[in-house]
Amino acid sequence: MADLDIMDRARAAVTDRVELPGMSLMDHLGELRKRLLHSVAYLAVGFIVAYIFHVRLVSFIQKPLVNIGLTMTMTHPTDALNLFLKTSVVCGAILASPFILYQVWLFISPGMYANEKRYVWPFMSATVGLFLAGAWFGYRYVLPGAMVILIQDFGKNFTHMITIEDYTSFFLAVILGLGVTFELPVVIFFLALFGIVDAKFLLKHIRYAILAIFLIAAVICPTPDPIGMCLFASPMLVLYMLGVGVAFLVHPARRKAKETTAA
Repeated sequence: MADLDIMDRARAAVTDRVELPGMSLMDHLGELRKRLLHSVAYLAVGFIVAYIFHVRLVSFIQKPLVNIGLTMTMTHPTDALNLFLKTSVVCGAILASPFILYQVWLFISPGMYANEKRYVWPFMSATVGLFLAGAWFGYRYVLPGAMVILIQDFGKNFTHMITIEDYTSFFLAVILGLGVTFELPVVIFFLALFGIVDAKFLLKHIRYAILAIFLIAAVICPTPDPIGMCLFASPMLVLYMLGVGVAFLVHPARRKAKETTAA
């Protein structure tokens, strides 16, 4: 009976390997071109959809500034047009990101085993969900707090002229910075999946991880006070511990041990 189980597992491994098609360099380049064209098409559709709502999107972006009684100031005739285009491009890219990620997955999936392909939907859901969570956290808590501290507190004795270029750059730095930062569990997932790190390694070096997280928080935090830095660092620490749990579940050694126990 045990011999039959071993033969079944060996047959499954062979089947997995057969599923990996051999592709020449030109085939890879052709596939890459196809995925890039599809990604550009999705990005163009996202841009068009976002531009249809560009007035509402700009109002949404400007709301943290309006809440303290200010609006953006034009310093060049093309500032408004550039704002509409930049807003539409960024929002269009966010709208198209699930489809673009799927194209990335389609490009790399031929080189993966069948048991590894089951991660496609968790990967896409986690990547998009964590980015949106980081962006929402920045918009809901960090930006309003930064506007109050930087403008109403530190800048209360000065005349305020917040230009379109300066505000949008600041807005994108906070939103995109936190969105990317929230992808930490996804990065740890892939590092653990390929056996580069494991949960034990991450816990053993947690003091260095905490130091790195606070250094990153100090760099991307828009306010100079320690409270703002802690506000940035706190979710990153939670995400790091979440990544430890993910690393424990997906590390190859644990998966192998589970398969051996099941056998």
